[in-house]
Amino acid sequence: MQRLIRHLESRAGWRALATAFGLGALASLAMPPVYAIPVLLLALPGLLILLGKAGSWKRAAMLGWAFGWGHHVVGLYWITYSILTEAERLWWLVPLAVPLLALWMGIYSVIPAVLAWKARPGWPRVAVLAGGWVAAEFVRGWAFTGFPWNLMGTVWAFAALPVQGAAWIGVHGLSLVTVALACTPLLGRRAMAGGLAVLVAFGGFGLARLWPAEPAPLPVTLVLVQGNVAQEAKWQEETRWPIFRRYLELSKQGADTAAREAPGTRPVIIWPETASPFLLADDPEARRIAAAALPPDGLLLAGTVRAEWGPDRQATKLFNSLVAMGPDGVISATYDKSHLVPFGEYMPLSGLLPIRVIRGGVDFGSGPGPVALSLPGLPPASPLICYEVIFSGAVVGAERPGWLLNITNDAWFGISAGPHQHLATARLRAVEEGLPLARAAQTGISAVFDSRGREVARLPLAETGIVLAPLPAAGAPTPFGRFGLSIPAILAAIVLIGGLAASARNPNLSGSSKGLETSN
Repeated sequence: MQRLIRHLESRAGWRALATAFGLGALASLAMPPVYAIPVLLLALPGLLILLGKAGSWKRAAMLGWAFGWGHHVVGLYWITYSILTEAERLWWLVPLAVPLLALWMGIYSVIPAVLAWKARPGWPRVAVLAGGWVAAEFVRGWAFTGFPWNLMGTVWAFAALPVQGAAWIGVHGLSLVTVALACTPLLGRRAMAGGLAVLVAFGGFGLARLWPAEPAPLPVTLVLVQGNVAQEAKWQEETRWPIFRRYLELSKQGADTAAREAPGTRPVIIWPETASPFLLADDPEARRIAAAALPPDGLLLAGTVRAEWGPDRQATKLFNSLVAMGPDGVISATYDKSHLVPFGEYMPLSGLLPIRVIRGGVDFGSGPGPVALSLPGLPPASPLICYEVIFSGAVVGAERPGWLLNITNDAWFGISAGPHQHLATARLRAVEEGLPLARAAQTGISAVFDSRGREVARLPLAETGIVLAPLPAAGAPTPFGRFGLSIPAILAAIVLIGGLAASARNPNLSGSSKGLETSN
């Protein structure tokens, strides 16, 4: 550690910025699907060492920005795949999109960097970095409609055991603990031993939550249909009927399998986001054909585009929707996506930008937000379309549902880390809320989690097929489910204020590397 400190302290000028960029890139390897969590024991202490030699708050801000830039360039590289689906039109964005987005996202790392530079070296600086990091995550999840992707607490989502703490403190609380523990190598052996004890305590808490048997599932068989349709083929006129037929055939296959393997249960067939190439809500013939594939007691929950029409039969508004339909072809429930993707579903500053990334002349409209959607013969569900599932504390409305339903079109992400990262956030929502979650993805990864985040069933990425699973029962409301983001916000504030208060008592040590506790 002493050699590492001396090496990092020798970095100055552009070399320090390049090192910060590299440390941020290294930290991204802790995210799904790599989950190389030990790299954080180098990346975050390395950032603190660089900050200790910054000399000014402006320099600290630049180091934090460079760290965040590197972190998001590597962590969000998969966004390029969405551009390549229309490479003939958007080719010029390929070398620009991810670096520019990551440069913007890196701004959020300035907050913890400047605060940590100002704090006294030792545990106060670690506390301020951890508390400031979570504060930046909160801002990132809110500003400009929010993009809380790859929060630091997500590094534990490789299994159910390590994320059980989210039932109390949410993913932001896990971020707080993760950043603090990763910096313990700077504080000596006793701090590292204490950090290990915290990890053991979290493991024990996880075992205690997972030990009781899961309640009996409901008499429902979920049939997740994964059509595995490439994004570039999705809306071509000549592929509409073949895609529709694929979903119909898979649905029929799933219903028959459910009748054979789980007799006496109700089959609920789930199609991913915009799976139907026809507007089901507006197309009686498409509904009639889809209804014919359902068993007499079946229910179809399908992702589809919905339109509002003007007097000239031109679409005045589009919605990214989920519809519920029975064998009679009648739509019994509709949910319109609320949290839209900028540039993907609507153009920010519409009319002011000289380019239009999304096709067509009509932006998608926004729905009312999280609701407990009443479904015939089922517990109410909270529908979450695409990246609505990444917003911690915002997936359940005023009425608590019986389960979470996430439909998504991850075909945009290609065969990349994106679908794995998306799945990890979905698992965290199940643990936070104490609710089972079913996830149907266009190209994968489709899965079902129980109310404690344990995987019940999965269909891997880039496979065509179905996955059957019982609908797990809802768990008791969790502390996070009751109080939401207030819990991690209070914890982060306590840690941050505590570190700043300790620094105020020793102002002469703030803003330098003097006093780092690295004794053995």
